Amino acid sequence: GAYASHVASARDQKHLAIAALFAFANGLALIVIASRASRLATIGKLCLLSGIALFSGSLAGAALLSTSTAAAPLGGSLLILGWLLVAADYWQKP
Repeated sequence: GAYASHVASARDQKHLAIAALFAFANGLALIVIASRASRLATIGKLCLLSGIALFSGSLAGAALLSTSTAAAPLGGSLLILGWLLVAADYWQKP
């Protein structure tokens, strides 16, 4: 938002933009798949939620608090795993 465009450095702006994009897109997806109640879908949703927190949180923390982005790869991996689990759930029962 406003902080990113006025105060943050170019590198921090990129981190914040990517964090916001991933959080928004995956958050919308979580809303769409919220009604899926199978065990596989539930685990997938937990992976997506954890992945968002770790990936976007790591990038936002780096931009705003100068922390490490070390958690971003784990968050990204959880996002991928979450999507694979949700896809498998839809494959089993559309």
